[in-house]
Amino acid sequence: MDYQSWIEGIDGLASLYSFDILPDGSFSELRLMAVNKQNEIMLHMRPDAPEFYPGIPYRNYWMDLNFENFAYKCASTSSPLYSYVNARGRWLKGFYLPISNIWDEDCLSEAPEGSRRVFCLYVISFSDEVETDSLADRSPEIANAVLNIGIKLHETQDFYQSMADASAQIRECCGAEKSAIYTVDMDRQECSFIDETGTRNEFMEVFGNSMGRTPFEVAMAWEKDLAQSDCLLMDDLRVIEERDPEWYKSLCTYEIKNIILYAIRYGQTLVGFIWAANYDVSRTDRIKETLELSTFLLAAVIKNHHLMSTLEFKSTVDPLTQAGNRNAMDEYISGLAQRKEGMPESIAVIFADLNGLKKVNDEEGHDAGDKLLMRAASLLKLVFGDNPIYRIGGDEFVILCPDVTEEKMNEQVSQLKGMADNTSDVSFAVGSVHCQGTYDLNVAIQAADERMYQDKKAYYERG
Repeated sequence: MDYQSWIEGIDGLASLYSFDILPDGSFSELRLMAVNKQNEIMLHMRPDAPEFYPGIPYRNYWMDLNFENFAYKCASTSSPLYSYVNARGRWLKGFYLPISNIWDEDCLSEAPEGSRRVFCLYVISFSDEVETDSLADRSPEIANAVLNIGIKLHETQDFYQSMADASAQIRECCGAEKSAIYTVDMDRQECSFIDETGTRNEFMEVFGNSMGRTPFEVAMAWEKDLAQSDCLLMDDLRVIEERDPEWYKSLCTYEIKNIILYAIRYGQTLVGFIWAANYDVSRTDRIKETLELSTFLLAAVIKNHHLMSTLEFKSTVDPLTQAGNRNAMDEYISGLAQRKEGMPESIAVIFADLNGLKKVNDEEGHDAGDKLLMRAASLLKLVFGDNPIYRIGGDEFVILCPDVTEEKMNEQVSQLKGMADNTSDVSFAVGSVHCQGTYDLNVAIQAADERMYQDKKAYYERG
């Protein structure tokens, strides 16, 4: 009987692997011996994959180090293994079965003297929905670890605190020196680095800079480093050195000797990574099972946070100019009034109205008007820096500058008008009010609005 005839009798997506256990106890490369017709798609997933033949190196088709480790462990110990994981949005059951050498002929070259040839059958099935029975079918130790992480994720309404608490739990589970959750917002291309002490985005920037990468570029490099897998559990850094030399050098700088990198996905969307360093390698199998299930919980919490952040952003930010909107201004003013230390001792209120927007919209179209508004907002940001800027109407902006002098306010207004005069299209009518002592900010905004109209009237009289 040959390999192919034998494997066609297996129901499900099946593939057969072999390797040699060498005299020194190490393993040869993993070889693909046969694939049944139900699973032939795996032979065509890489467009550059060579034509299949029994004994072809497995890595010609795929490279998943965790799968390889499971196959090696199954066949070398003659122990059946089982995995249940979320693989890029689909739930995958994997059965690893040790198989005796029962074939009539061995098409492979003779194994080295003193070595032993072994085989592993891998059978998988997919489903789009999670099976709770499969999740529950875990050892009490793993179930307890996952439960503890889940509890930490929901003990507080503060997202970042819950991530910090979960990170501490993961570090303990892994027996690691360091652990963090690296969140990824693909839409905004923004990331956060959260360890048990809280959000550490300054460290994230330094860490990225050491590789010449932005935080988001770090995430995309890690996605590439995974090489179509969802996790790396490396008891040494040789694979990292080969796949990502810049990351390897950075890890060495921080005296990291081994690494766990586990992708967190919501469906097909990457939403983060679990990152742990200098972990207890004796716990590798337990860690893998625990994190496989924990990423499912983490993904839901992170995705919900991204959704709520997006809704909050849309409710407070003008999508065209990226300035705050009227809701944001009202919240800011309300926040100032409720501060324990009271209102700022002084605050400047600037009301700026963009001249000529209606004419541009009427004569050149609304796309041209939108571009004019964006240019106007850019000038305001250049002049007023980090002070809150709000677009409260079609062509109206309010800028609030706490703790500035009247002299500074007048200087900035003059600077704004001077910069606008040096453009071919932007012109502002501006009214400003400086408040000090006891004041009503809404009254001050109304007064700045009235002064702006006086300036606009003078502009049209000149024009």
